[in-house]
Amino acid sequence: EVQLVESGGGLVQPGGSLRLSCAASGFTFSNSRMSWARQAPGKGLEWVSIIYTDGTSAYADSVKGRFTISRDNAKNTVYLQMNSLKPEDTAVYHCAKPKVGYRNKFDAWGQGTQVTVSS
Repeated sequence: EVQLVESGGGLVQPGGSLRLSCAASGFTFSNSRMSWARQAPGKGLEWVSIIYTDGTSAYADSVKGRFTISRDNAKNTVYLQMNSLKPEDTAVYHCAKPKVGYRNKFDAWGQGTQVTVSS
């Protein structure tokens, strides 16, 4: 059974930073692309970033230059470093396993971790 468990969310002031973590199990992590997605209050799920098995990555325009995705295959963990946070980044952040051929459709996702950006 695929399990994805996020951690690291919290309340941060605008301009601040947070690092999210996602511990994965139940599948061969090193062979899998991994994504982060987020859902703001009253809005649909928004794809944020993807990291491929070779370590290359891609980002939504809204976070490009501020967020960095990374992975540690030895720990079966994917990270999202978020810098220069803005109030519009407030959302529940989910770690997700993308469907084959997609980066914004998912086979599985975790319960999410809340990120609130507010002064």
